[in-house]
Amino acid sequence: MPPPRLELRQVSKIYSSDGQNVEALSDVSLRVEAGTVTALMGRSGCGKSTLLNLAGAMDFPTSGEVLIDGRPTTALGEQELTVLRRKRIGFVFQFFQLLPTLTVLENVELPLLLAGEANTAGPALDRLNWVGLAEKAHSFPHQLSGGQMQRVAIARALAHSPHILIADEPTGNLDTASGDQALTLLRESADRFGTAVLMATHSAEAAAIANVRVHLRDGRMWNML
Repeated sequence: MPPPRLELRQVSKIYSSDGQNVEALSDVSLRVEAGTVTALMGRSGCGKSTLLNLAGAMDFPTSGEVLIDGRPTTALGEQELTVLRRKRIGFVFQFFQLLPTLTVLENVELPLLLAGEANTAGPALDRLNWVGLAEKAHSFPHQLSGGQMQRVAIARALAHSPHILIADEPTGNLDTASGDQALTLLRESADRFGTAVLMATHSAEAAAIANVRVHLRDGRMWNML
């Protein structure tokens, strides 16, 4: 059997602050398979953001291993890490992070350009059509609603068909209807594209779309459903 898209093996993360060590994660083990959604739940400060950073190869564990497609992130050089982030991982954020001076289409094209793809407009338009916003291709972010901006952000995150999608509070800045649309797209990205989705959320409604729900408390896993 192939390895899971993402695996954490007894991962701990310690930060040094003002001469003191702060343990953000302690002995966390988790598998995120292709075509599934995993929700991380817990109060602010429980370790969700730290875990997402490790899963996205934006940071590295103090102990334990984070494996992406079976390879430990700590075993990769800087060039390999750059390629990994640009080709295998997509990111969705609470506040969208669209570039205001680029059109909607240009925003969605960015991951393809960074990955060195020659044809970017076609795949980007396909993703915009999938999120129902092809008619907004030449608009700018400030001309969109919050819900539309998040749908564009999801299209951008999936433009390069990543193996893993990291979503940090994707509905936290949306009304209920817009949040439901975003969640439907995240669920469909797993079901239709086989993406392994790892989502941090405070929302029970958002967590309801997940195959697995992981509760964190003070950096430790205390429940998994």
